[in-house]
Amino acid sequence: MLVGRTAKLAGLAGRILPAARVCRFHSPTKVASAAFLGQQRRPFSAAAVRGVAVSGLRTGLRTSWTPVSHQVRAAAAVAAPAPEKEKYEARSVAGFKLVRNEFVAEYDSQVLTYQHEKTGCKVMSLVNSDENKCFGVVLRTPVENSKGIPHILEHSVLCGSEKYPIKEPFVELMKGSLNTFLNAFTYPDRTCYPVASCNLQDFYNLVDVYMDAVFFPNCVRDPQTFAQEGWHLELEKPEDPLIYKGVVFNEMKGVYSQPDSMNGTITQQALFPANSYAVDSGGNPAIIPDLTFEEFQDFHARYYHPSNARIWFYGDDDPEERLRILSAYLDKFDARQVDSHVEKQPLFTEPKRIRETYAAGEDAGEDAGKAFVSVNWVLSEEPLELETELALDFLDYLLVGTSAAPLRKRLSDSELGEAMVGGGLQGDLRQPVFSVGLKGVDPDNFQKVEDLIQTTLEELAKTGFSQSSIEAALNTTEFHLRENNTGRFPRGLSLMLRAMGNWIYDKDPYEALQWTKALDDFKARLASGKDVFGPLIEKYLLKNTHKVTVELLPDSKLASEQDAVEKERLAKAKADMTPEQIQAVIKETEALKLRQETPDSPEALKCIPGLALSDIPKEASSIPTDIATEQAVQLLRHDLFTNDVLYLELALDLRPLPPHLLPLLPLFCRALTQMGTKKESETELIERIGRKTGGLSVYPFTSSVKDSPDPVAFLMVRGKSMADKAGDLMDLYHDVLLTARFDKKDRFKQMVLETKSRLESGIVGSGHSFAATRLDAQRSVAGWINEQTGGLSYLQSIRQLVQRVDSDWDSVQADLEAIRTALLQKRGAIVNMTGDEKALTAAAPHISNFLSALPAEAAARADWSGGLPSINEALTVPTQVNYVGKAANLYEDAGFQLTGSSYVVNKVLGTTWLWDRIRVVGGAYGGFSDFDTHSGMYTYLSYRDPNLLKTVEEYDGTPDFLRTVDLDKDALTKAIIGTIGDIDSYQLPDAKGYTAFMRHLLNVTDAERQQRREEILGTTVKDFRDFAEVLECVKGPKARVVAVTSAERASAVNDKERPGFFDSITKVL
Repeated sequence: MLVGRTAKLAGLAGRILPAARVCRFHSPTKVASAAFLGQQRRPFSAAAVRGVAVSGLRTGLRTSWTPVSHQVRAAAAVAAPAPEKEKYEARSVAGFKLVRNEFVAEYDSQVLTYQHEKTGCKVMSLVNSDENKCFGVVLRTPVENSKGIPHILEHSVLCGSEKYPIKEPFVELMKGSLNTFLNAFTYPDRTCYPVASCNLQDFYNLVDVYMDAVFFPNCVRDPQTFAQEGWHLELEKPEDPLIYKGVVFNEMKGVYSQPDSMNGTITQQALFPANSYAVDSGGNPAIIPDLTFEEFQDFHARYYHPSNARIWFYGDDDPEERLRILSAYLDKFDARQVDSHVEKQPLFTEPKRIRETYAAGEDAGEDAGKAFVSVNWVLSEEPLELETELALDFLDYLLVGTSAAPLRKRLSDSELGEAMVGGGLQGDLRQPVFSVGLKGVDPDNFQKVEDLIQTTLEELAKTGFSQSSIEAALNTTEFHLRENNTGRFPRGLSLMLRAMGNWIYDKDPYEALQWTKALDDFKARLASGKDVFGPLIEKYLLKNTHKVTVELLPDSKLASEQDAVEKERLAKAKADMTPEQIQAVIKETEALKLRQETPDSPEALKCIPGLALSDIPKEASSIPTDIATEQAVQLLRHDLFTNDVLYLELALDLRPLPPHLLPLLPLFCRALTQMGTKKESETELIERIGRKTGGLSVYPFTSSVKDSPDPVAFLMVRGKSMADKAGDLMDLYHDVLLTARFDKKDRFKQMVLETKSRLESGIVGSGHSFAATRLDAQRSVAGWINEQTGGLSYLQSIRQLVQRVDSDWDSVQADLEAIRTALLQKRGAIVNMTGDEKALTAAAPHISNFLSALPAEAAARADWSGGLPSINEALTVPTQVNYVGKAANLYEDAGFQLTGSSYVVNKVLGTTWLWDRIRVVGGAYGGFSDFDTHSGMYTYLSYRDPNLLKTVEEYDGTPDFLRTVDLDKDALTKAIIGTIGDIDSYQLPDAKGYTAFMRHLLNVTDAERQQRREEILGTTVKDFRDFAEVLECVKGPKARVVAVTSAERASAVNDKERPGFFDSITKVL
């Protein structure tokens, strides 16, 4: 996973998940399928990747170990409270010297710091009662060029090691385990290898595989791994053109096709010309082919040493066993001086301005003249004190943290651009950065944007912020700190990333975890009346000469020029080769493909440990759910310990909504909370949400339902608050739904422009998602609705809406009111609550009052019978890669009757055939399949793929693979366990309540879940053969292809490679 400069400050508001580019690709699961067996939608993120475990791998396992657990505090993890235990008496052990031992109340953890006496390796070990155990190795890996060495190495070390000498232990870990996280991150200056699991033996196995991979990888002795993951020349016949292949090479081609990514990269390099941030650790695809295998080897030898490592443990496992596991590896090394220090960037003495270009589509109309402009600062040359970091984090929230924040609002309301860029404060590098600007800007307005930023900051430095906005910032920050809700990302890993933000730069890692005193001191400063924020704005922004204005203009010729340069380079390389050298490249291509296509033997795979089926619970877990009815509204209650937080969802039936209003629905949802109410301005409403709650969101939800022609469709209002603020939360539900204003034309237009910008950026970077939505829309009503509210059709509607807001605002406003009239009714409404009995009881009267205010009239259901034509489509954008989807409906086209074994088959396909053919051999960043068990849609998808028709051919080869796949008992067991691991994924209490809600909406009973579980556990090889026949329909006449690709590639397919393959070629950008 490549972590970019755009990562938010890890700091103190809980924003600890970096904006990342996934590199170890996995299969995202749709909400419909996921909720069927038990989990929420698995987002397209590394947190979903799974792994492998074994029982009894290590001897001397102390099963009698009891974790430390102190009284549950407000800041502790939201989990079932544990009884008081004795504090662990820390001591030096297994060659590790205990350096520091403190109890960190914020996370109810005893935090131990050790140093390995032989190598100097530093270890931070958190002991607590969290069953979701976490581990990570972090190495400082500064770079000198943009050849992508750390990124390629991050991919490669997980492709076999001394103890696990198979092709890809990482994939074997993905296939069959109970882990909750398995991936790796490449930052601009460090590389992280984290894992997590709730199963103790599984956890130890993952640690063992990762330790061996990091310190003893086979890739440093294997040029073929370097060629596969990094780059290589490919040639099959002497007369063919020479081409570049490689997973990272194609990944970065996708990254460099995205204007937003390019803006971030260019900005970082402009701000830090004197240190390693001046180059791209992920790799520039124009430079990656300059990397040699010898440089690759040297980088590992230089930095992948325990003396340069920081190791993290977290959870309820035995802290001494952790050290014993580490010592088995670290004792093999001696201490060594490793110069991995990240040099500081000296601050500029005067501001700078740079102008660059990005690849845009040809003849893109008015938008071709749109550009990016941002103002960016490096805030400090030396490390900041914790109190200053905290103050800057609050300042960031006040300036740009919400749509009502003054700097963000001024930019949005200026009509100078379409959407804000920059992200505000960035604290994940050695020196903090503040960036802000706009995209979709006419180049003639660059100076106006810069002037607006300057004058707004000058005004705020003098007048300050309202007391209401400060209270909202304080409550929002403190709520999220105390809730400590990291979603599907393990809490222990979020703390690791937070601590590493200090530790990696030789600052105190404890500071990042112990925020209570700093927060109390900061609140006291605010209460004293002292001007806290004005001096910060003056010092770090207005009077800061380390300022760079970045102007990024579209260039419609750049993509073709880059492509021509690459082809010319390859043609020259081939022309300079002798016939013997050409034959050598052909032989190397053949040898690499032979290796890629030759599976590891069953005997070799036994080196990867695995659990037994007897270790897997036979019974499906259930979530406590009480169902009642009040005022004709269904109430669901989930009595779970949530540390006094109430989580509440309100679902309003969407079916009365006329279909022509569907494209306006997402903006209606946003308008409810961002345009004010009858009694409050937009700013006042947003600040009230911040002061009184932990957040409130509104969004549409639509899904097919198995065995039903009608979809479920709801407007979801989702919020959370402390239990004693339940009344305030329900007052907000009332006000945003019943009294929201829709009369602010300028504000609404800006939201339309921001949506347009987001969608246009999304289709370039996440084309697979648009392709999948488009395919779904051809076959189901739910798919068509999701296309109208989030796919290409939605983008097309949004583009029309931009003009309509200007030419016919009254009709737009009338449509918004019509949506509210259609949806605000008690009939079909459902309330879902998660909390402990005290919180649920406290909320009851406020919910009753709210329901009394909902209209009782029942509107008739609208006719939703739309759909897209069933055709092969190419959607063209300026890109160097492809996103290829192919789908059919297994229920309708093959008469398939759902069984749990289909989940196991799909799991295997994603980690064998599709992984090997699309990613390993094909060079794509990822390839996978998705089965929506509610609609019956089975979809193949690829991501950042250099191929198009070749990928479709690989999809079509899937049935033959299933007919011949050789699965011995161990491989089948691993696949079954991995599937169970997916459906039994770890969830925090709020996620459990929401999952139960999804099951209720989708008619998924515990009895049916148990049936599917038993079918999964009973899967046989015959089920794979049977499913092969089912998947024939996805290569048959009813199957369709949608690809997001370049105009040149689409034309080449239709004109030369397979004439008429695409029924339609639509230019998007």
